[in-house]
Amino acid sequence: MAAFSSYEQADAHKVLQTQIQQELNTPVAPEITDFVWDMIGSARPLGVLFYGSGLRGGLQDDTLLDFYVILRRQSDWPRPFLARVGNTLLPPNVEYHEIEVEGRLLRAKVALLSLAQFRTLTGLQTWDTTVWARFSQPVRLVWAANHKAEEALQRCVMRATITAAVWAAWLGPEKGQPEAFWNALYRRTYQTELRVEKAGRGAGIVASYQERYARLLLPCWRIAGLAVRESDTELEPILSPAQKKKQEKAWGLRTTLGKPLNIVRLMKAAFTFSGGARYAVWKIERHSGIAVPLTPFAEKHPLIAGPPLLWRLWRKGAFQKSR
Repeated sequence: MAAFSSYEQADAHKVLQTQIQQELNTPVAPEITDFVWDMIGSARPLGVLFYGSGLRGGLQDDTLLDFYVILRRQSDWPRPFLARVGNTLLPPNVEYHEIEVEGRLLRAKVALLSLAQFRTLTGLQTWDTTVWARFSQPVRLVWAANHKAEEALQRCVMRATITAAVWAAWLGPEKGQPEAFWNALYRRTYQTELRVEKAGRGAGIVASYQERYARLLLPCWRIAGLAVRESDTELEPILSPAQKKKQEKAWGLRTTLGKPLNIVRLMKAAFTFSGGARYAVWKIERHSGIAVPLTPFAEKHPLIAGPPLLWRLWRKGAFQKSR
């Protein structure tokens, strides 16, 4: 591994800005762009960000795309009043979209945030780890309203990456290679959230982009004002035992709040998750192979139609674990 380069703070900012700008502007598959344009329709958000396994692994038959739609105002995205209120009080709302692109049915999970919420949730002081952890990973800007919106979203993604890097210093080893700090961070964020992925998922992401994560860690620490000792192959953030203890305590509060916060969001989704019935049907058929009839009534009233449908599916063995 090559020796680390020393950065002044201004140089570090340029390194981070260049990396994030290149990532955001990297082209995606034409089908992804077409999907986003169809999904937006007559709405005009500030931007649409693409991330997750669909970005990392490409389009497969069972790929579920992941997007964040960033809005200037909650009213800039068409949905019922109750959904807008829910997104104001406890962001983000999530929607499920199915759109046929060139004869192929593509599916996506779409989260909605205002720009003000995006700024807050990518910052170091937020109690919610979800958004900044997502956007410290590779992301693409598929659609932007204008150059000013593009710059605003870029600053938020940079902010998320700095936040993640600082927490990686506080939660990671005393010293080590960059990947050790990132792996420690993602292991802790996955434990904080209500996630179904395997425990090693974060390490897999870092391994897939090892050079990228190695390049970003030190500049982010410089920007944040963290002192660092450097050797040819390792970094050592200079933190006192009191600092480490203080931040471990702060992270403990985030861990305590993380899963309940996700549970409350799931409860809210029962009322605000647009397309949720279709999403559930697709997930059940995908994992069990059992076809699920979805009547117009069930799609419109999932809370009423759901329990008897789940009972029938259970009797058919839809929820039995494969041996």
